[in-house]
Amino acid sequence: MTQRALIVGLGIGGMSAAIALTRQGWTPVIIERAPERRKGGYFIGLRDEGKNAAAALAVLDGMEKRTPDHIQFWDVRKNGTRKRIADLTQETNAPIVVLRGDIEEALWHGIKDKVEVRFGTTPVAIVNGATQAQVTLRDKSGQEITETYDLVIGADGVRSTVRKLVFGPDEAFFHSVGTMLCAFPLARPVAGFKPGDGLMVADVKRTLTVFPLEGRPSTALFSYRTKNPEKASKKDPLSTLRPIFADLDVGGIISKALEDLSATNDFLFDSVQMVKMPRWSKGRVLLLGDSAWCLTLYSGMGASAGMIGGQVLGEALAACPHDIRAALDMFEARMRPFVRKHQRFIALRSQLFVPSNRVSLWGRRVLWQILLRSRRYLFRKSV
Repeated sequence: MTQRALIVGLGIGGMSAAIALTRQGWTPVIIERAPERRKGGYFIGLRDEGKNAAAALAVLDGMEKRTPDHIQFWDVRKNGTRKRIADLTQETNAPIVVLRGDIEEALWHGIKDKVEVRFGTTPVAIVNGATQAQVTLRDKSGQEITETYDLVIGADGVRSTVRKLVFGPDEAFFHSVGTMLCAFPLARPVAGFKPGDGLMVADVKRTLTVFPLEGRPSTALFSYRTKNPEKASKKDPLSTLRPIFADLDVGGIISKALEDLSATNDFLFDSVQMVKMPRWSKGRVLLLGDSAWCLTLYSGMGASAGMIGGQVLGEALAACPHDIRAALDMFEARMRPFVRKHQRFIALRSQLFVPSNRVSLWGRRVLWQILLRSRRYLFRKSV
């Protein structure tokens, strides 16, 4: 008998899980709160782990690649001077530069016409049973229906409804980094910089980073430190960012970026939270992706972790086709080391993006210079 899975969330983790489960003979159904599919999104550097997961899911070749031919990054100082620094997208290996929407588009083509997708639908109650879970769903008209599934997968983001319904409130699992971020596409090139140029305008507790893309506007990432990120996340991003960055407007870079923010609805404005849980599953309910661990934008591995999670879940179900509990245990055993590895350094990585004091600001600039020189040396040596 075919086993059915309800996947909550039409994002990277949800669609990756749908592809992997379909391969194992499952029938997944995806529900999505939004009325339609989201497109666009912010810059992502897909490193080896993410490339391998995308290839295993058979979506890498169909993914739009936006890596500029010649990338240079600049540290722009408050006095208007600039200094070349290491390429922020290349830490350990050369990534593929994509938009979040490029990954989702490739995954969408992997499930289109193969998986049932219901938009404007949310779970309002989940009852865990010994062998199945009963889920009450509410559609956009307000009508409710209760359905039974062999597995429920919460892939509905850092503020997961599935997690609240089954595991508890956000506060029990959120670990704040103490920062806010706002990511969105710029509508025009940054004046005075070449195509392929990225830049950072950084000061204590606030930074604008611009990531270049080939054939598309660059992604702007504002980030700042605050004592109450959750309160800040409920405010309007434009009116919040303007006073914080007002005296950091070097050459009009900040003000022009904020003008672009005012003209778009394609932005992410939220507090930066890690999610830490003692276990990602309970009964027949499993959390995956940001719902379960949230590696944050600072890790550079969030999208990759979503694809890896879907792939690993499929492999675990293939290894234990008649024992879902054993499959979920295997999933945890394989994913935990990866998640711990990347969560361990998020607080430190946040200092590279948003230095908390003058010492961190100075140390960050020194580190970027050391990295730039070491890469130049290794390049000359290889030639």
